[in-house]
Amino acid sequence: MRLLLLALLWPLAEPVRLDGDLVQGGLVVGRVPPGTAVTLDGAEVRVAPDGTFVIGFHRDAAPDAVLSVALPDGAIETKPLAVAARDYRVQRIDGLPPKKVTPPADVIARIRAEAAEVRAARGVDTDAPWFLTGWIWPATGRITGVYGSQRILNGQPRAPHYGVDIAAPVGTPVLAPADGRVALVHPDMYLSGGTLVIDHGHGVSSTFIHLAEITVAEGARVRRGDTVATVGATGRATGAHLDWRINWFAARLDPALLVPPMGE
Repeated sequence: MRLLLLALLWPLAEPVRLDGDLVQGGLVVGRVPPGTAVTLDGAEVRVAPDGTFVIGFHRDAAPDAVLSVALPDGAIETKPLAVAARDYRVQRIDGLPPKKVTPPADVIARIRAEAAEVRAARGVDTDAPWFLTGWIWPATGRITGVYGSQRILNGQPRAPHYGVDIAAPVGTPVLAPADGRVALVHPDMYLSGGTLVIDHGHGVSSTFIHLAEITVAEGARVRRGDTVATVGATGRATGAHLDWRINWFAARLDPALLVPPMGE
């Protein structure tokens, strides 16, 4: 699902504009006069010196949100946002090794520690708005998994899938989808295998998992289109593919809403 819409919630004569998908999984870029303060549902949102900010909506975001702006002249605008709901696919995957569906007790501590590393990387609030460089697919191939789908592993329902799975041979280059800085490199997490997180600024991040090789170091600056890794089948993977995920802090977003249909 892609809504290709321009969300223009205020008349042009007024000072706030939103561009993006007001939908579950959507990322929205806002622009306000420099010096304006912005909150979403009462939480402060970073605003760049030029007035740019970004917000995002989780897979199960409520249908209503409230955006408030405190303008430099002291005026306060409060506007309701209607967040469109989506239907999600159910995906069944059978034949996985039992220990990959229900990890043994002796690896639970490892899984929790690795998840904490990823959360910390996704929680970085860099002031550079690298996400404005625009987005490309990090790899191309057959789409084998979509955002929001409910996975049933060996007959057991699991948490929703928050990425886009792209089937490609092991060793296929993985490209940076937008400018950013490498926030996390891990060669072998239990569930996700080779794992890479790129910080795109303002809490927006890309996560790539099941990688065979990661070719950048933590802290490195990357440009859109740079090779950063190669496709693999590491961790809990049934075959070679790239799992690409987008976050706005803890909110899981849909990467497919940021890029044109593959091949265009």
